[in-house]
Amino acid sequence: MTDRYTRSRWLFGDDFSKLQAAKVLVCGCGGVGGAAIEALARSGVGAIRAIDSDSFDITNQNRQFRSENINEPKAAVFERELPNVRGTIGRIDESSINSLGLDDFDVIIDAIDDIKAKILLAKNASDKLLCSLGSAKRIDPSKLRYDSIWQTKGDAFGAKFRYELRKSGFSGDFTCVYSIEEPRCKNLGSCMAVTASTGLMLASLAIRRILGEF
Repeated sequence: MTDRYTRSRWLFGDDFSKLQAAKVLVCGCGGVGGAAIEALARSGVGAIRAIDSDSFDITNQNRQFRSENINEPKAAVFERELPNVRGTIGRIDESSINSLGLDDFDVIIDAIDDIKAKILLAKNASDKLLCSLGSAKRIDPSKLRYDSIWQTKGDAFGAKFRYELRKSGFSGDFTCVYSIEEPRCKNLGSCMAVTASTGLMLASLAIRRILGEF
């Protein structure tokens, strides 16, 4: 059979059925989350739920997949364009966390920049969580790394996240993708080479976890 997943079947062999049966939640559909969604969907993950409260604007177009759809909700666009994606327009907070059905997912990708929401995900699903730290202000994807949240370094956003996790009483662990590159600017300038690479690394880790290799 020849279809959109032919080359995925060649690569994964019998394990492709594990991808088809998998359920992944991606929190955030921006520069990082959008790349993760694209990679997971195109690789053959059977059910992807994408949650984001924002709509695309013109400043997203330097780095975000599907951002030609100005003023449309990001989650709705990914649902429309990719058959294995279901979009949810909304935020992750105290009032919504229980309705997400976190127990239903095999992997949860945190690609958001709201620390309160990140802490909620960590405290409710750290055993399934793969998380991105700061990817703005950098241009070199070869400086990306992944490690325990407690072993990440060189990232001011990550340092603040770790501080708030400790303050909240969290003592678990999960894997983060982060950069050891020194920031090049003060504001949130961004380069798709880094944001997309972060999302692709998260997608790769998610696939390896589904296959039982990570």
